Amino acid sequence: MSSTELAYDVFINDPPQQDNGALPNGEAKQFSPLASTLIYGAEDAVLVDPGFTSDQARALGDWVAGKNRNLTDIFITHGHGDHWFNTNVLAERFGARVVATEGTIGQMHANVAARPFVWDKVYPGIPASPVTAVTVPDNRFTLEGKDLVIVEAGYTDTDASSVLHVPDLALVVAGDVIYNGAHLYLSETSLAGLDAWRQAIDRVASLDARSIVAGHQNSDLDDAAARTIAETREYLDVAEELFDTQKTAVDYFNAMVDRYPDRLGRTVLWATAQAVYGIRENPEEDPVQFIAGGWL
Repeated sequence: MSSTELAYDVFINDPPQQDNGALPNGEAKQFSPLASTLIYGAEDAVLVDPGFTSDQARALGDWVAGKNRNLTDIFITHGHGDHWFNTNVLAERFGARVVATEGTIGQMHANVAARPFVWDKVYPGIPASPVTAVTVPDNRFTLEGKDLVIVEAGYTDTDASSVLHVPDLALVVAGDVIYNGAHLYLSETSLAGLDAWRQAIDRVASLDARSIVAGHQNSDLDDAAARTIAETREYLDVAEELFDTQKTAVDYFNAMVDRYPDRLGRTVLWATAQAVYGIRENPEEDPVQFIAGGWL
């Protein structure tokens, strides 16, 4: 997993505990595992998407410290709180700068505003989450003289998504643009349409990466770019088909579990199902109430 000068490693954050009911099949709710990526050279390192709870910050921070590198930057791929709410804890621990695109910074503020209505109702142990991220000129910064390129992907599972391209490693750290063995979150996508996400995948594919680290993944799977891209595209196609053929949220949930019995993150699948069908069945009402309500 390395070139002559840079390398990367992935830490899978354990999903936090949930105590807000069960899924339609009786399973306990549990969030999708989250991948945090460390890109490092001989002395310095950059961390991508550190997670959202204090426990995750502690475990990830100890893992980063064990790499014996100077953490210069923490990059956030998009505004969903599960990818960054604990960033301030780690930024203070390591003295690191926080980097994101202008669009992502706007989405970070929106997710902070949503904390009392969704995040804090479901997940305990989220630390204070001030938005301290800054943009960088030309959407690029460096690690030991090597370019790290921010590529804006557009609307995927939320607006203003981005990925981090590391040309020297033929690597893309993809946030939520690409998933790997986990159910895709489609609640917000229902507002923009699935074609926007397909276009974002095309942008990632054009980077010709060999390896892609998906933000939500099954740790038993590899980072093969061709496979993860193809499987994310296929999932969108299957979801679109089932949205047209399944009459209720429960029908959709069950059909997706049958189609993808090994994919992780069924709580994400159920949140999607409730949101999409709630919006569809109540076209005159504010869709945000159904997107938020899918988690509660």
